[in-house]
Amino acid sequence: MSKFSEKRQEEVTTAAAKSGPRWIWIGMALVTVAGAWGAYYFFYYQKPVSTLDSFAQCLKAKGAKMYGAWWCPHCADQKELFGYAFQYVNYVECSPPGERTMNDTCKQAGIKNFPTWQYPDGSRVEGVQPLDVLAHKTGCKLP
Repeated sequence: MSKFSEKRQEEVTTAAAKSGPRWIWIGMALVTVAGAWGAYYFFYYQKPVSTLDSFAQCLKAKGAKMYGAWWCPHCADQKELFGYAFQYVNYVECSPPGERTMNDTCKQAGIKNFPTWQYPDGSRVEGVQPLDVLAHKTGCKLP
């Protein structure tokens, strides 16, 4: 091998040895950033837990049912009282999406106005119901 080739080989080997640790540091930095982002996402973007979850689940277990319509502002007000816990309420949508007609399920149930709550004893009330009234009527405890 010529002196030039030997020198060039030495330069390449030296450069590779010098750049190796740099790539290790870059890799560790990327892993650290990805880990920090993952931890942030895990702790701050999880679905909030509602304090009313157990109350809403109790209403469902007791047989309370809310009839409503997607376009009804009073139904939206009732849902807002529950917040995220509304997902546990036994809810019957009476109007097909995008329409303002009543479906057969609600017609057969005799629903006239929204929201309508049907209690376990079969009684019904129309309009937005305060949570304490729902608790009293069903025996479910508010948190």
